Amino acid sequence: MDLIKEMLGNEWTISPAGGSTGEAYIAENEDKTLFLKRNSSPFLAVLSAAGFVPKLVWTRRLENGDVLTAQEWVAARSLEPKEMASEEVATFLNRIHSSKELLYMLTKLGISPLEPKELLQTIVDNLTEEFANHKSVIRGLEYLEKNMPTFNPDDLVVCHSDLNHHNWLLTETDDLFLIDWDEAIIADKAFDLGMFLVTYIDQQDWEHWLSLYGISLTDELTKRMNWYVVAQTIIWLKDYSLKEDDKQANKMEKLLERIV
Repeated sequence: MDLIKEMLGNEWTISPAGGSTGEAYIAENEDKTLFLKRNSSPFLAVLSAAGFVPKLVWTRRLENGDVLTAQEWVAARSLEPKEMASEEVATFLNRIHSSKELLYMLTKLGISPLEPKELLQTIVDNLTEEFANHKSVIRGLEYLEKNMPTFNPDDLVVCHSDLNHHNWLLTETDDLFLIDWDEAIIADKAFDLGMFLVTYIDQQDWEHWLSLYGISLTDELTKRMNWYVVAQTIIWLKDYSLKEDDKQANKMEKLLERIV
């Protein structure tokens, strides 16, 4: 924080903005307020230009080599879980998945598409002995091996990867933003859609929500979404267990048992 204070000057008041990384700050100077973040996603400028995130004001490099970005501070709140079923969220997510600019930028940054077989191999390689012998995980891995989805290079999109309702901001003027793009990847849209639907939309309403998003619910799409949900659930089950977050770990285990 000292480097940031030194760069901005004494007229600015810097305070932590919270979050798990400790890399975000709020800078205030009279009637000006900025959201600052160290080493944020390199394609923040494209996200800002497209209106997916609050406006990028500037980008500067600190003396230690870190990159600091400043965005407009917006008066906003996180969406409630029930609000995730809205048409606004559906069309917003479709705009993201349809953005050729985002896809081009991630490609230019050297991000390789996430292929199902590579994701499965990564999961297997990172399993500890405890989880490799976990009954639910064993069933999940068997499901992933037997139901490997096709990989179509022509149907890849930019996936946010963490569509948690806390990452959706609604401003006082009803502008919608999606923040925290650090885990963005190039993948099948089913990677985002599957976990989103399982988490926030009643299964009987999937077809309607996807129609708002702009596509039809087909058997083939359902199989792809289920595959990615199983893969992500195994990853999160392990992560929550290692963090000793029993509540979330149990939630992931129940989800895994329900879908495999």
